[in-house]
Amino acid sequence: MKHLLRLNKYFWLYKWHFLFGVLFVAISNVIGIYPPRIIRYAFDIVKENIDLYQSVQGFSAAASFTSFFSFSLLLFGFAVLILALVKGAFMFLMRQTLVVMSRKIEFDLKNEIYAHYQRLGMSFYKRNQTGDLMSRISEDVSRVRMYLGPAILYTVNLVVLSVMVIGAMFSVNARLTWWVLLPLPVLSLSIFIINNIIHKRSELIQRQMSKLTSVSQESYSGIRVLKSYVQEEPVLQHFRRESENYKDVSLDLAKVHALFFPLMLLLIGLSTILTIWIGGREVMSGNISAGNIAEFVIYVSMLTWPVTSVGWVASLIQRASASQKRINEFLDEKEEITQREDLYEGVLQGNISFDNVSFTYPDTEITALKNVSFDIKAGQRIAITGRTGSGKSTLAGLLVRFYEVSEGTIQVDGRKLEDWNIEKYRQQLGLVQQDIFLFSETVRNNIAFGLNESDFLQVQKAAEMADVAKDIDRLPDGYETLVGERGVTLSGGQKQRISLARTLIKETPVVVFDDCLSAVDATTEENILNNLQSFTKKKTSIVITHRVTSLTDFDKILVLDEGELIEMGTHGALIAEKGLYFQLYMKQLAES
Repeated sequence: MKHLLRLNKYFWLYKWHFLFGVLFVAISNVIGIYPPRIIRYAFDIVKENIDLYQSVQGFSAAASFTSFFSFSLLLFGFAVLILALVKGAFMFLMRQTLVVMSRKIEFDLKNEIYAHYQRLGMSFYKRNQTGDLMSRISEDVSRVRMYLGPAILYTVNLVVLSVMVIGAMFSVNARLTWWVLLPLPVLSLSIFIINNIIHKRSELIQRQMSKLTSVSQESYSGIRVLKSYVQEEPVLQHFRRESENYKDVSLDLAKVHALFFPLMLLLIGLSTILTIWIGGREVMSGNISAGNIAEFVIYVSMLTWPVTSVGWVASLIQRASASQKRINEFLDEKEEITQREDLYEGVLQGNISFDNVSFTYPDTEITALKNVSFDIKAGQRIAITGRTGSGKSTLAGLLVRFYEVSEGTIQVDGRKLEDWNIEKYRQQLGLVQQDIFLFSETVRNNIAFGLNESDFLQVQKAAEMADVAKDIDRLPDGYETLVGERGVTLSGGQKQRISLARTLIKETPVVVFDDCLSAVDATTEENILNNLQSFTKKKTSIVITHRVTSLTDFDKILVLDEGELIEMGTHGALIAEKGLYFQLYMKQLAES
């Protein structure tokens, strides 16, 4: 239960739902105690009046006696019916409080997990699979809800009903009560042993469910690669193996339940047999009446479902505990990017300074940047180039503060980057990433994603600057065309240009283009760069690219190699140095 203690804050938040739910459970069970007593009275009246009825049979008083006797039994029947209706009403209220509470907590818990996911750094998403994240916020939260609702409801009902029913049984006959309750210690021992098995197998089920979800999610997301390499059958076999593992662990748990529930019914049935046998002996001894046996049989029946549900409730709690443990693992993940309260929220000018910045990825221990230092003045157009894996995209990630630097400092407008309010800072910085992601939405909504409000002219202007307006016009519904999941209905170049338009529409003072034109041809790239000249005027623009032939008119060019800044200057100065930049330029010029 220690993993479920994290949910106590929600019980306090919805304490009135919980308290009223417990109250309604108690009231419904108090009312449920009276029908067995009424039936006992009815049984005793029938027994006591059989001899009297036989003695008056054939006399004129027989008709009156029969009428009165029938009316009395009818009143008992109506009393039982009315009590059943009242109890049903309180059971309805009980569910309206406890089950509604579980739904509200489920809503809050999902929002807490989702909000925490968004605050976690990029390395967290590199360590964990998307399917696993989805499983914990859906499957695991659903299992926790079963603990918050049905498990608590039936547990409270079991405790309250057991106290009242056993109390009522002792008030009738203590000896008979002890005999009836004799199987319960065996029941408790069975629960203790089997719960440990249930807990372990529940954890295995949840882990395997995450694997299954991850396999499915990756297959759907990479369906193009899967089909192009004709790997449908191997992937299907892999899915079948994981499904087989899930089936096996589920069946292992089902076998425990298959043993558990018949054992419950056997012990309850034994209580009923003891009631009739010991109760009959007590009637013969004159300690109780025949009606008391009927009363005890009903009490045992009332205890049957709550006691039988112990196994089911125990399973719910154990599975919820296993799920909450998995949820807690992610909720306990620390935020990599932390913020103080007194942070700067001013207007971004665009002066950027890297001072001996080094960065090592925390998960792989790969050093991506080593002692990189440079200055960018507001309004300058800067290009960053180099071979693949030289650290260009890492530099962009540090500037946007996806990661914290390992050594050195980054200053923006004379302030350390960690002194800026990260939300305000990112709102004023545009980034077109190398890894393109489009939402399963219309083209218009994808372009206007970064703005809370936008008009069609803004969207159209951004599309024209990104040289994608003509492509959009040729789509079936123009700007209202649904692009499909991850932009699957578009070409690579169209996706890159729509992603570019999404950044351009923000009109930010600093813009970073991270190799965002790799999927377009050289002519289209040149058109886009020409369009960007007017857009980037008076803006700090950083273009990361491996195409050095298009960098002739940039204010400054940075050349990275294996994480180090080896060259820096204008195009003409770098050509004159005849270093790596010169080699890359001549090679690409010859290829073109």
